[in-house]
Amino acid sequence: MKKYLLFLPLFMLAGFLNGQAPFPSGEEIKQFGDSKTCVVLEEDLFSAYNVIIRDAMKQFWTITPFEFIDVGEFNTRNTDKNYSFIVLTETNYQKDKTGSVYKFINLLQGKRVEKLGQMPEICAVPLAYAGEDDVEYGYKLGAILQFIQKHARLIMEDPSKTGRKYLKYYNENVPGLSGKTILAMEKDLAPQINSPEKIQAYYSGEIDIVSEDEIVKAIENRSPGVVILHKVGPEGEKSDMGYCFKMLIGADDAEMYYYDMHTISKANPNGFLPADLKRIGK
Repeated sequence: MKKYLLFLPLFMLAGFLNGQAPFPSGEEIKQFGDSKTCVVLEEDLFSAYNVIIRDAMKQFWTITPFEFIDVGEFNTRNTDKNYSFIVLTETNYQKDKTGSVYKFINLLQGKRVEKLGQMPEICAVPLAYAGEDDVEYGYKLGAILQFIQKHARLIMEDPSKTGRKYLKYYNENVPGLSGKTILAMEKDLAPQINSPEKIQAYYSGEIDIVSEDEIVKAIENRSPGVVILHKVGPEGEKSDMGYCFKMLIGADDAEMYYYDMHTISKANPNGFLPADLKRIGK
């Protein structure tokens, strides 16, 4: 079970909230489709996240009208069903004894509830390890926002697709990787597969080890047949402990082709693993 709080510099809005946000009912999903989406900005005037999310929303968000608001306005509006919200939360897991904390980007539907953790969760995606510099993950935010919208449209069409394992549901798309090129940064790959030669021992498909700029271009150009690796794991002193999240997202179609997470250990280091290559290569 995970616990989360809104990620707000200088103070925490609500402390840790018990449990996971509930998934929306069919009526609440319909409310989202009719809502205006409010993007909650950090309070830090010099926040890189604020700059990155503003640019990404303007470039990629099309599913609902949107505006940018501060924390005070969020406190006023969060009970109103006419609004939905994009917010950062910091999350840890009760089973994780390392105390590692991760940033998630959440799409929540407004609802009159007693606690923020009771707001219906349209989608939540691991974004980064808490404390990681915003610019280290910001270049992938456009692809993630596109996926969030795609998931929202999916559950608007079929509300049964909500559920505790909804990210793993997308592993049904693994066969769709055939013929596509995966772009990955070397630092996101486990040492056993951090070169083209090592990759070939586990996977016959195309994986290119590229720079951040090449991934940015692929997302901005919605490059056909290209998939990007989004990896989230601890940094610094805790880089060899905690959880590692791994996602493959299409640059052109915003499809999630693969999702998994593992507990970091000597046998399974902090990165995309040979085991992941074997799964997507079946």
